[in-house]
Amino acid sequence: MTVAMTVVPPLRMQQDGPSLSDQMTALPVATLLVRPDNSIAEANVSAETLLNMARSAIIGSDVARTIRIAEAGARFDIWHSNKPIAAYDIKVHAGRTAEMEVDLMISPIIDHEGWRVVSLHAQSQARKIGHRGTSGGARSAMGAAAILAHEIKNPLSGIRGAAQLLESGQDGRDSALTQLICNEVDRIAALIDRMQDFTTDRTLECRPGNIYPLIDRAAGIASAGFARNVKIIKHYDPSLPFANINEDALVQVMINLLKNSAEALDQVENPSIRVETAFRHGVSVVMGGGKGSAVLPIEIVVVDNGPGVPEHILDHLFNPFITGKRDGQGLGLALVDKLVRDMSGFVQYSRDAQAGESTFRILLPMGMG
Repeated sequence: MTVAMTVVPPLRMQQDGPSLSDQMTALPVATLLVRPDNSIAEANVSAETLLNMARSAIIGSDVARTIRIAEAGARFDIWHSNKPIAAYDIKVHAGRTAEMEVDLMISPIIDHEGWRVVSLHAQSQARKIGHRGTSGGARSAMGAAAILAHEIKNPLSGIRGAAQLLESGQDGRDSALTQLICNEVDRIAALIDRMQDFTTDRTLECRPGNIYPLIDRAAGIASAGFARNVKIIKHYDPSLPFANINEDALVQVMINLLKNSAEALDQVENPSIRVETAFRHGVSVVMGGGKGSAVLPIEIVVVDNGPGVPEHILDHLFNPFITGKRDGQGLGLALVDKLVRDMSGFVQYSRDAQAGESTFRILLPMGMG
């Protein structure tokens, strides 16, 4: 189970508009209004359905008893916090229903101390934004990579060696064929090397570092090669503190994201990529199993004006071998996800259809010391 604190827009009264009760009733997700003493003041129809309780039974009940965290040994209490919270893939006992996995959002109401709006999404949105509480996709790739590396890479060395021996004793026509064999072997070996990046499940060695030289290095590589026809715009927060990072991993993450954006812009007029940074107060991740929380205030976003990710792969965007590109291998974003998680960070994807922009957002811990 993973909990990420983020800002959720509070429910507000509109002058000469519908009442708070009318607004809540119209919401398509289960929504509760909670008093400072944790008693529930209001519930909408979707909440009645999800909790399998009548509104009269919900109102006045203690929210901590009505929505009970199912994880054994949890050492945190989301119901006694004044911070906005978004908990993805959290297991709860909600009302009279059996244990279920939900996304749970808690938003303090501005100017009303202690009052909160709580919403529960029964169908997890976590995978749609690219943040998963488990690493099942990456683990599958790790297993596949280990098997392929063992079963394929060693025989490839023998094939390449044999082709080189044949090349030394044959005419020009046959030599071209053996060179083709060598080139194809090298290409497959390079693919296996990339897959082997998934075979380790250890935490990267991270230390406090300045992210800007690393972003600039990746942007320079992009501008000189795969993104040479794309305008790359940088908007940096000059007051950003050091992040706790692995420098090589962050460069690889940025190269992969820039390459992903550049490829999406292939048929776009006036293609552009924006790289922005910001400090996000109050954003943290609470780890499962009572391991405590990690603050993730360092934000890096890569925004492009491409067509966005195809709808049919959104739910599996960061899984290996999933791609919307005809010649894609589906490893770039899977590796981004793994490396960011190995740095105790968070990566997500979003699409602003109105602006015509796609955004990959990375959140990283701040470097200490």
